[in-house]
Amino acid sequence: MALWKRGKWYWADFTVDASRYRVPLRDKKAKRIPADELHEKEAIRAEEQERMKAEQGKLLPAKQSFARLPFSQSGDQYLASRKPELAASSYDKERQLLVKPKEHFRSTPLSRIGPDQVIAYRDWRVSQGVGPAIINMELGVLRRILKKAKRWHLIAEDIRPLREPRSIGRALTPEEKIRLLDTATQKPEWETACYAAILALNTTMRGCELKGLRWADVNLLDRTVVIRKSKTEAGERLIPLTPNAFDTLLKLHRRAEMFGPVEASHYVLAAFRARCRLKNRPGLRGGTSAGVETWSFDPTRPVGSWRTAWRTLRKAAAKGDKAKGIPEMPQLANLRFHDLRHHAITELAESGASEQAIMAIAGHVSRRMLERYSHVRLEAKRQAIQALTGRPVEAVSPESSRESHVTNHVTNCERENSDTPQVVESNGRPVGTRTPDLYRVKVAL
Repeated sequence: MALWKRGKWYWADFTVDASRYRVPLRDKKAKRIPADELHEKEAIRAEEQERMKAEQGKLLPAKQSFARLPFSQSGDQYLASRKPELAASSYDKERQLLVKPKEHFRSTPLSRIGPDQVIAYRDWRVSQGVGPAIINMELGVLRRILKKAKRWHLIAEDIRPLREPRSIGRALTPEEKIRLLDTATQKPEWETACYAAILALNTTMRGCELKGLRWADVNLLDRTVVIRKSKTEAGERLIPLTPNAFDTLLKLHRRAEMFGPVEASHYVLAAFRARCRLKNRPGLRGGTSAGVETWSFDPTRPVGSWRTAWRTLRKAAAKGDKAKGIPEMPQLANLRFHDLRHHAITELAESGASEQAIMAIAGHVSRRMLERYSHVRLEAKRQAIQALTGRPVEAVSPESSRESHVTNHVTNCERENSDTPQVVESNGRPVGTRTPDLYRVKVAL
């Protein structure tokens, strides 16, 4: 170990595992230690602490310059190092989460990013109306970059994640579900989105699981589907098919047979685009449908996305028709496709199925995650509560709740008006009454 003076401050210069470290020495309040005799002992103690950090891998060697790079350049190096470790979808998500941090920090070196800069970035994103979940994920990428630069431990205690809402997503009402599915069958360009919605509502499958589903994973004889690749390890599961899901898979199989033989390696929701052509009739305005013209169909590739079809579909379902007496359903206009999974899990929870069965079907690993996804509706709770009394729950009027001991009052009145003789104990107290001392003890407990 060696102390040396650089200007007015103490520095440490030492070697650990063939790596040289040159760091400025700071006190417990993170202030630089002056290079004088009064602070020499304090500098020696600080040097020992820095050496311990270097042995634990918390310091950046002098030869490594990652922390001195501009944030945009260090972000690119971080993505390059993560590419072999991540799946293609996870890598794309990581790259997308780095867009805004690069825009904010730009050429700021990692060594100059402290807690104030991170909090300023968080406030900037909040002012743009971004939700806490997205901000926490962006800060997660920033944390991993700073950890690579051995800088995160310096600011970790000052940064706390934003509180995310516990209830995410929602379940559909029966009327909304019927309206959505009826609307989905009205246009041929919504066909893929319609099939995907029916499968999600009947299997709890995620959008990524539907896109990666192949015919080798579908057993039409046993009426089961195997999810071999999912978001998590718990998502790899076996799902029995409902009649609606089975009929939908048959329709998809027949559609694929129209374009050639169906192989096990082909995707269930293959790359398929369709449009409806109009053929003008002579002497009349407008036109009539001439069938569906396929733009492309490639069973060796999964469908890219049904985002556009889903957006137009849900907006059409939200509109009403006053002339026909059809009310509007504005909640459907902002319905996410992932909410269909929430709805399916909610129906499973309301059906009385066990938690183990629901988690096995939905691919959850904890009860907390199950509670986050299930949205048991009030009517189901109302029906479940009837089992406690065996009769409908009656509303309590304000007049009947004035006295604090309503139960005791009613019981005493019934005993006074009853013609049935009461059994008396040896001490003269009727059987079934409670002594005052015992009553106070039970209330205290």
